[in-house]
Amino acid sequence: MSKQTYRVCFCFRRRFRLTVSEAPQEIKELFDRYSENGMMSIDHLQRFLIEVQQEEKATVEDAQAILDSLHEFKHLNIFHRKALNLEAFFKYLFGDINPPLSTALGVHHDMTAPLSHYFVYTGHNSYLTGNQLSSDCSDVPIIHALQRGVRVIELDIWPNSTKDNVDVLHGRTLTTPVELIKCLKSIKEHAFSASEYPVVITLEDHLTPDLQAKVAEMVTQTFGDILFTPGPECLNEFPSPESLKKRIIISTKPPKEYLEAKDVKEKENDSQKGKESADEEAWGKEVSNLKPSTVAVDESNLEEEENIDEEDLDEGDPKSQQNAAPEYKRLIAIHAGKVKGGLTEWLRVDPDKVRRLSLSEQELEKAVLTHGKEIVRFTQRNLLRVYPKGIRFDSSNYNPVIGWMHGAQMVAFNMQGYGRSLWIMHGMFKANGGCGYVKKPDFLLNNGSHDGVFDPKAKLPVKTTLKVTVYMGEGWYFDFRHTHFDAYSPPDFYARVGIAGVPADTIMKKTKTLEDNWTPNWDEHFEFPLTVPELALLRVEVHEYDMSEKDDFGGQTCLPVSELRRGIRAVPLFSRKGDKYPSVKLLMRFEFV
Repeated sequence: MSKQTYRVCFCFRRRFRLTVSEAPQEIKELFDRYSENGMMSIDHLQRFLIEVQQEEKATVEDAQAILDSLHEFKHLNIFHRKALNLEAFFKYLFGDINPPLSTALGVHHDMTAPLSHYFVYTGHNSYLTGNQLSSDCSDVPIIHALQRGVRVIELDIWPNSTKDNVDVLHGRTLTTPVELIKCLKSIKEHAFSASEYPVVITLEDHLTPDLQAKVAEMVTQTFGDILFTPGPECLNEFPSPESLKKRIIISTKPPKEYLEAKDVKEKENDSQKGKESADEEAWGKEVSNLKPSTVAVDESNLEEEENIDEEDLDEGDPKSQQNAAPEYKRLIAIHAGKVKGGLTEWLRVDPDKVRRLSLSEQELEKAVLTHGKEIVRFTQRNLLRVYPKGIRFDSSNYNPVIGWMHGAQMVAFNMQGYGRSLWIMHGMFKANGGCGYVKKPDFLLNNGSHDGVFDPKAKLPVKTTLKVTVYMGEGWYFDFRHTHFDAYSPPDFYARVGIAGVPADTIMKKTKTLEDNWTPNWDEHFEFPLTVPELALLRVEVHEYDMSEKDDFGGQTCLPVSELRRGIRAVPLFSRKGDKYPSVKLLMRFEFV
């Protein structure tokens, strides 16, 4: 055996003996219940899978597959050929073969409904590498977003410095541009690396007609047959994700008056005095819980902070389109824009055509106070995009649930940042095989009488209660420097567990802090009554308590409650940026009553 192999085996033994010796009493009792003479047979394991893990269809073959998965550690003598001892059982529970979400489900939602029936993984200013004011523009964050499964990419397109080509940049800021053609080629190369379902490119257009014609040529030549082009007329119903597999879709406002709109937007942004506090905790501010006092923002301040989006001008006025390049207009498959009038007109449902409407996060917060049910009805046929307010210079994000609970499909996020809101976004789109499209719950699609439309403000009864047990955690000793948390002692870990969802369901709870322990064994139980479990996400964070400074970050994850596997599961934790740690996991149990 080589020295390196010996060290790996030694470390495994050291870690595993430690975790087994600290195994919660409930785990030991379960092993005793489903074993004889200290050994769990294949039949015992199958019964455990059915009765504890609630895998009703588990077979003897499934149990054998678990045993076979441990063969890589056969040199450690932790199991016999046809049975598990306690160490092997514990290895299975903490192993990658026992995740909290089923890897076998894949894409399992009905994908044949119109696009408006799905939440879509949506990026905002997808080309920025960092903050909104001075970071570089690049195709790299676009590639990373597509590899994660993001399905909507936003590009702001402007004339280049010589006015003879097209750049992508955040206009009238210090961001450095990237050529549009480079972004388009990267989108084509990576669009379907994580999902075969359609990619929508939303364009914020600041071009002259001759450059629009140039964009049309670039887009057509780059994407060719995979470009979805239904023609210059508005669709009367959106196609389904299934029918648009491996297709690219262009969405923007039928051109002309972007420059005028952008001037207003920039002037308003320049006048804003507010700024997100830079003094955030290392893992980002806590997410707003959407309680009425939070949503009912001061409208006088709101008026000052709102920024005009590219869609704030009438799409139906022929004069607004008179200078548009016809070949460019033909590319637009999803028409965006706000019709004349106020919110009531914006949300009017046209039986003969569908479109996309954009609202800033503040506009949405204001709109839901008086037009909540109208927004839900609008989103049953049309697309609603929500985008971050202009003062989020640091590329932070907002609570996405306010959009989802009103049916908004495209809740646009700054994917290049990190923080609690973005973790929730990532958690939502772990559902449905991570394909970037999540079917909306039926209650958001019921389109009967006005009284039959879902009312997000209504007080609802509890549908189910999620019971969560946080047993223990492991892996920090291997993934972090041993002085990362404390220079002279082991870390003092605690866990935060809770729900992101509708206001009635939103809550966070906390375990006790365990001092000086690399493998904390909390063994604590929590209950979460859920009124809308379809929109609930389980939030998990681990931090290290620091008496003199801010607590240190130790990992996080966010999981869709609707797809949680019941039973005892190994829950991998992720970094602030959403990267999976190699070793850090929690052992947790999920039950619904």
